[in-house]
Amino acid sequence: MLQTLLKLIVLMFSTLLLVVVRVQVIQSQLPVFTRFDNPAAVSPSPARQLTFNYLLPVNAWLLLNPSELCCDWTMGTIPLVESLLDVRNIATLTFFCFLGSLMVFSLRYPGDSSKTVLMALCLIVLPFIPASNLFFPVGFVVAERVLYVPSMGFCILVAHGWKKLSNKSVLRKISWVCLAAVLFTHALKTLHRNWDWESEYTLFMSALKVNKNNAKLWNNVGHALENEKNFERALQFFIQATQVQPDDIGAHMNVGRTYKNLNKTKEAEESYMIAKSLMPQIIPGKKYAARVAPNHLNVYINLANLIRANESRLEEADQLYRQAISMRPDFKQAYISRGELLLKMNKPLKAKEAYLRALELDRTNADLWYNLAIVYIELKDPTEALKNFNRALELNPTHKLALFNSALLMQESGDARLRPEAKQRLLHYVKEEPQDSNGYFNLGMLAMDDKKDVEAEAWMKKAIRLQPNFRSALFNLALLYSQTGKELMALPVLEDLLRYYPDHTKGLILKGDILMNQKKDIVGAKKCFEKILELDPKNVQGKHNLCVVYFEEKDLIKAEKCLVETLALAPHEEYIQRHLNIVRSKIASLGAMEQSSLPSDGTAATEAKKNSFQNLKEAKSEKTTTQSTVDNKEHSKNKKPTEKSSVDKEIPKKSTKEIKDIEKKRVAALKRLEEIERILNGE
Repeated sequence: MLQTLLKLIVLMFSTLLLVVVRVQVIQSQLPVFTRFDNPAAVSPSPARQLTFNYLLPVNAWLLLNPSELCCDWTMGTIPLVESLLDVRNIATLTFFCFLGSLMVFSLRYPGDSSKTVLMALCLIVLPFIPASNLFFPVGFVVAERVLYVPSMGFCILVAHGWKKLSNKSVLRKISWVCLAAVLFTHALKTLHRNWDWESEYTLFMSALKVNKNNAKLWNNVGHALENEKNFERALQFFIQATQVQPDDIGAHMNVGRTYKNLNKTKEAEESYMIAKSLMPQIIPGKKYAARVAPNHLNVYINLANLIRANESRLEEADQLYRQAISMRPDFKQAYISRGELLLKMNKPLKAKEAYLRALELDRTNADLWYNLAIVYIELKDPTEALKNFNRALELNPTHKLALFNSALLMQESGDARLRPEAKQRLLHYVKEEPQDSNGYFNLGMLAMDDKKDVEAEAWMKKAIRLQPNFRSALFNLALLYSQTGKELMALPVLEDLLRYYPDHTKGLILKGDILMNQKKDIVGAKKCFEKILELDPKNVQGKHNLCVVYFEEKDLIKAEKCLVETLALAPHEEYIQRHLNIVRSKIASLGAMEQSSLPSDGTAATEAKKNSFQNLKEAKSEKTTTQSTVDNKEHSKNKKPTEKSSVDKEIPKKSTKEIKDIEKKRVAALKRLEEIERILNGE
């Protein structure tokens, strides 16, 4: 007795320990089951009791004849037994009669045989009790997995019965034939069943052959096809699930999601609205409790995510997020999605509140810290943003977005002390994302900041290899060549850039500058600058460089007029005013030369022409040192470059009469210049 008592104590404490561990695993909360998981559990009497009792012979039949196996027996797999007149009650009575006879035999007739039967019954009944709905409802109708331990008791019964039959000489041959048949058929069934488990698709399709009234099976086949990106076929199975179970919220959500993947937003919204209408509705002025499956709350999130693509419906989307939060205050995903929406609505302070509330629920979520960092960037607080990026990386050192954006933040801060860490993060990022050209481009920008031209060139070329039309990488590589005295190497890169982006203004400026100053291609440079003014007539840099082209073409009057127009666009740019003064002085000097007597011989005329062109060369030299060229890097964020500006001294305004006199002198000077050119050319 003492030994038996000790065994019972050990069993009780071990069982209690298992219960405690189980409670900890489920976080002291019972799982939430819907009426679809176990319809009988929420049915009224006597349907509930009749169905639960009928499930016992169903499980026994699966042990006796495992011919029709199904991976999921929930929802409408087994219809409810709602009446005493249901013919399935005969199976229930037969089962209990057989079970009762075995119990009577094991208790009434002592002996080895009765002990064997009692042991088999204990192995069948006791492990099955937790799954029998006797003490609490479970989340399934039938589950083949719960028959694993009871099957040992069943095997004992079969072996014991076969032994009894084989001991009789009359039935010995028959018993061996039956045993061989059972082993052979079960071996074939096992082999066939293995192929059903080849993939999710084959498993759920085999289940549909057994039962077509289970909407969950139709949904699962749809999920398997969805994972293979076969959205058209998946949609057919999801729609069938809604027809089998019209009040299944999950099925309508699946239909909506698939329509969205197929870019059919109108149909997707209709499906989400049907799913939302099946959720517990708010009754004004009345409080009530309702158990809702957590995944069903995603209908609010999915619907809000769909309609917020329309800028005019952002408030409606926000209302859906708030409704989800009101139904479940600890719904973390709702806070995250609402934070993203509030950022889109330009409400960063409210977005910050949403993310902080989500962090109260889960401080170990790296994505939340990352999102909060983005909010601080919107709030123009880069210091706090960097702190939150660092927290995200502490929780997840391989967080790709945190690595990339924190490196950009360090780079844009202009603090040289942060550049080594920024480089390390970008190197880590390209290791995680080797096919993302942005990582290599920003490594190139860091190298340019550190004056490491060879390294910068290598990174830029790698970015362009991955993405040949990478706008910023093409321009900055050309700019790098230009700044390092390799202007001719920059031209092919600029050709590629302008082939992909013909309206790239800075690329046109840089190309024109190289053509004019390096290749002496005035015509090509002029086309570049004229193209810029077609795109942006008020582009000061492009217009000024066109004025320089006119000067190079020796069209001083046109150059002067062009510079006057440019100065009107940028009245405080000192270099434009200085160049205008140079052009005017050249026009005046040529006019003065005209006023003197014409030379009597060709030698003097040639000397006059030489002096005139010498003056033009000096003016060109002055132009080259003061002209505004492209000196700003182009970043992938498309930031506008900061233009240098200086306040010019005000020039005293001239009277109208003085202006008219100047214009007359200018015209006369032009005529005299043309006459000199004709004389010098021997015309």
